[in-house]
Amino acid sequence: METVTAAYVPTDEDFRLKSNAGEIGIDTNFASQNFWKDVLIRFFKKKSAVIGLIFIVLITVMVIIGPGMTPYTYSEQNLSQKNLAPRVASLEKLGIFDGSESISTTSGSKKMNYYVEKGLDNVYYWFGSDNFGRDIWTRTWSGAKVSLIIAVAAALIDMIIGMSYGLISGYFGGKVDLIMMRIVDIIYSLPDMLIIILLSVVFNETLKPLITGTVLEKLGTNMISMFIVFGLLYWVGMARLIRGQILSIKENEFVLAARSIGAKPGWIIRKHILPNCLSVIIVSTALQIPSAIFTESYLSFIGLGVNAPMPSL
Repeated sequence: METVTAAYVPTDEDFRLKSNAGEIGIDTNFASQNFWKDVLIRFFKKKSAVIGLIFIVLITVMVIIGPGMTPYTYSEQNLSQKNLAPRVASLEKLGIFDGSESISTTSGSKKMNYYVEKGLDNVYYWFGSDNFGRDIWTRTWSGAKVSLIIAVAAALIDMIIGMSYGLISGYFGGKVDLIMMRIVDIIYSLPDMLIIILLSVVFNETLKPLITGTVLEKLGTNMISMFIVFGLLYWVGMARLIRGQILSIKENEFVLAARSIGAKPGWIIRKHILPNCLSVIIVSTALQIPSAIFTESYLSFIGLGVNAPMPSL
């Protein structure tokens, strides 16, 4: 005898939507968004990057307003107030930064306050004074301004020349790439410090009379030779990085599609290739800034940097 099973009759409960909003999460990294929005999201998620940005902003602000916060100039000298300890009016009441310092003696150490001994009641040097009686606070921020200007200028020169050179070499390839890269190899082998020294000697004799009485006189022939060397030599690293990126990007399908519809090389580079190289360009340009600061500091230390009494880091 056959058994007959009753047909299942659907109910309204079977068609009720399940609430699973808590189980579905949207990954913001892969959501549809433009390049710069993605950069900002990733940047502000990294605490060390945000802290670094805060320090850079503070230093930039102090470079702008710092030299004007005291009544001194970076070149003003007062030999009667040399080698003074830091003294800040709002902090000396708390027993710190009151101008006192420990002096080593044959019997131990002795606390001295030359502000009191010399009767300098209304004199305040926030970072102290140097061997020539100049305010270290003003010279620090004035020197930071000079170094930052040099570093940013060097980074822009490196970015513009290196990016343009690398784009042309990598995109066109073939004999163009071969010739351009051999030129880069030759330039890369030149000693930059030796060229700066040679140019400084030559410009000191030929260029100095021409810039006397102009704005360039404050910079001096040494700084002009440094900028020329930055423009001649320091872009080769950027050019190599950009060329490597171009060689991999130009083989992608979106570049082939742009070529197939008759797009010109300039348009392809500007619209498709260059945006995909921005990360390399930004990182390489940022790394060039401290490199230029150290180069300028070293050259100033050996007497080939900014002209005295203009300070630098």
